[in-house]
Amino acid sequence: MGDAGRQREGFVQVYTGDGKGKTTAALGLVLRALGHGLRPAVLQFMKADPTWGEIVMLRRLGVDVVQCGLDHWVIKGEATDDDLAAAAQGFARARELVMGGDHDVVVLDELVTALFFELVPLGDVLDLMRAKPGHVELVVTGRRAPEELIEAADLVTEMVPRKHYYDAGIEAREGIEY
Repeated sequence: MGDAGRQREGFVQVYTGDGKGKTTAALGLVLRALGHGLRPAVLQFMKADPTWGEIVMLRRLGVDVVQCGLDHWVIKGEATDDDLAAAAQGFARARELVMGGDHDVVVLDELVTALFFELVPLGDVLDLMRAKPGHVELVVTGRRAPEELIEAADLVTEMVPRKHYYDAGIEAREGIEY
């Protein structure tokens, strides 16, 4: 199972932009990886709800899932010590998932957003991207990817909103948005 994954080259993918679908695309890749016998893991920055449909299902499928967010919004420039500590613990765990040898695909969901909110240092992320084992596919998601991250990645997809039912007052729906 894992030997096939170790023989292929892994890249760094970034899904960014203001449009819907960054996490959904990353989790679709996790599903594809599972179907081919690869060993994925998902770590979510700034998210803390274990009842979201995708988290429930990933765990049922045996995917390692870690959530390292707190149960409140972070305001740029006003991160609390608890916010910073949660992000630091999350990034330490992310490093273990990427470097540990147990996973072929690692999704660091909302890491780009954590960068924007100054919860994780950009230099640490770039160092992890450079140091990752050659077989690991590293997928990073979130809005507002800095240019340095875009330049360091192998694949960058920007989700661009063209039309969204939120604009018509529709709220997030269970089973679709979470």
